[in-house]
Amino acid sequence: MAEVRARAPGKIILSGEHAVVHGSTAVAAAIDLFTHVSFRLDPPVPPGNGDGSLGLELKDLGLAFFWSPSRLKEGLGDAVTVPSTPVSCSPERIKLIAALVEEQDIPEAKIWLSSGISAFIHLYTAIHGCKAGKVVISSDLPLGSGLGSSASFCVALAASFLALSDAITIDKSQGGWLRLCENELQLVNRWAFEGEKIIHGKPSGIDNTVSAFGNMIQFRLGELIHIESSAPLRMLITNTKVGRNTKALVAGVSERASRHPDAMAAVFTAVNSISKELSTIIQSPALDDISVTAREEKIEELMEMNQGLLQCMGVSHASIETVLRVTMKYKLTSKLTGAGGGGCVLTLLPTLLSSAITDKVVAELESSGFQCLKVEVGGEGLQICFS
Repeated sequence: MAEVRARAPGKIILSGEHAVVHGSTAVAAAIDLFTHVSFRLDPPVPPGNGDGSLGLELKDLGLAFFWSPSRLKEGLGDAVTVPSTPVSCSPERIKLIAALVEEQDIPEAKIWLSSGISAFIHLYTAIHGCKAGKVVISSDLPLGSGLGSSASFCVALAASFLALSDAITIDKSQGGWLRLCENELQLVNRWAFEGEKIIHGKPSGIDNTVSAFGNMIQFRLGELIHIESSAPLRMLITNTKVGRNTKALVAGVSERASRHPDAMAAVFTAVNSISKELSTIIQSPALDDISVTAREEKIEELMEMNQGLLQCMGVSHASIETVLRVTMKYKLTSKLTGAGGGGCVLTLLPTLLSSAITDKVVAELESSGFQCLKVEVGGEGLQICFS
């Protein structure tokens, strides 16, 4: 009974959110918070003993869902699986999958899970057909807070399903966490993007690409460049726990741009310059404490400027401003990440910052009801492991 585990990281936008929609450059990076998937395929059940089940366990939420292979066949038909060729989920198939999800009696308060479960069913049945198996998922990432939790979910699922198919070949004798080669990562990424489309409709593909490949990427209107940080970068992520409507925030920026075209064009141009400079600084060598500190000070200045421009776009929020005030008291620099209007805030933690100060900042932010997560930025992408 083969079993595989996969872990795929979340992401942050270091600069360029919102402006990227209007043609500016943005920079995104992987963080060391992961979605974890374990998957096993069950052996065929002897005749007369039923046909087993496909189980999905969401560990963090204490929920489990089951479908019999015969029910999956009845609901979706006996699909031909070609794991090496990612398949889009057609509107007709979406409806058939929705019927399978609705049968599961998802609690009303968790109904938002439906799209993720639909993505799971599509990826599983498109790669493995209607076989019996068991999938267990847990995550270090707060859900729906702009840290790429759905993309890391899709990347980890696609990788674990493909690892037990004949689409990718992995030397299982090595043991420990393994990286895939470039072509195999591309295949996982393309499958994950199909899952993201079910969850988000029209995703950019940035989140799943960062999750699959790790490190950092610089992107602008479909043009994507992989970049690597020359030195470790640590951030404090503060989750304000304030939900927001991403579509409404994006629309608000566009409306402001149509009301003030010249002023907003200047804002977007400035953001583009910040992202490009940030990308250069991140890749420039930092050989000693002095150059590391100088590098971090430049990054802080660019973050501060980017935050000011995001305020110009109208996407800040009282909860974000609270985080900015608290961190400024300790001479630390913060900016919102993602859509804004709540969500998460990044604070650079300089290399020479004492842990005592970090602890004070965290204590003060958590006393306001926020959640704090310390992360390394620009690390490993997808990894898999065989049990």
